Amino acid sequence: MQPRPAKKKKLTPPPPPPPPPPKKKKAGRPRPPGGGPTRGGPGGQQKQKNSPPPPPRPAPTKKNSSRAAQAAEKGGNEKESVKAYFNEVGFERWSRIYSDSDDVNKVQRDIREGHAITVDKVLAWLQPDARAGTSICDAGCGTGSLAIPLALKGAAVTATDISAAMAGEAEKRYKDAISSPGAPPAPPVAPTFEAKCLEDVEGKYDVVCCIDVLIHYPQEKVDEMLGNLASRAGRKIVVSFAPSTPYYEVLKRVGELFPKGAKATRAYLHKEEDVEAALQRKGWKVVRKEMTGTKFYFSRLFEAVPV
Repeated sequence: MQPRPAKKKKLTPPPPPPPPPPKKKKAGRPRPPGGGPTRGGPGGQQKQKNSPPPPPRPAPTKKNSSRAAQAAEKGGNEKESVKAYFNEVGFERWSRIYSDSDDVNKVQRDIREGHAITVDKVLAWLQPDARAGTSICDAGCGTGSLAIPLALKGAAVTATDISAAMAGEAEKRYKDAISSPGAPPAPPVAPTFEAKCLEDVEGKYDVVCCIDVLIHYPQEKVDEMLGNLASRAGRKIVVSFAPSTPYYEVLKRVGELFPKGAKATRAYLHKEEDVEAALQRKGWKVVRKEMTGTKFYFSRLFEAVPV
């Protein structure tokens, strides 16, 4: 018998090789608690979606010398802000404008010339009154551009201004006027210069003037100021103001869009009928009107007499 052949053993495939060990991730920068910036996106950093938005950056602070800011510093008192302005930066600016200095820009020179035209008109109106024996109050005298020539013509002048610096400058200019070479003789009655607001003017005068002052005050204050000045005048009141017209209102707003660093931007324009009504309520009627207008200066002039 032939031997049986041996059974063939089934071949089993070798087990698959074990998977390679996972690669270790490189340690990155630790993330701040609560989420924070990660790398990625243009510019390198982006914020997680759940992170709160950053607080708004505070606006840069800048010294605001506008009339509105000055009034706020004075507790909303418009009169005190005017006084502070014309005793400080306003005094330096306006005393230079109302002088012979060449250190003025085109706008300031135009305002100087416009104001001088108004003063010349007032002097012409007061020609019969500017003489010895007549008492005149120049309320809001500034640097004395009206008070000084009235005094040199012989009138007894009382000049007041809310700014002590302005009243002092007016007195200085009067003394210079009578002491300079070739000056006219000093008048028999020297003018007086006082720091006083329009509501505080006292005494009785033949004529009361208030030139280029009311632009600094709202209408309700103007009513009060004109009421006091009307009670001080005997024969005549001469007052000027910046008139409210569509053109001048636009011009004013355009100017306020470009405030300068040391500029007091608050200015008030007044309707003619409002100023006239304020005088009428105190027993005065307007008998003469005049207008002065240049590129940057505009002033309406009223002369009033008792009814």
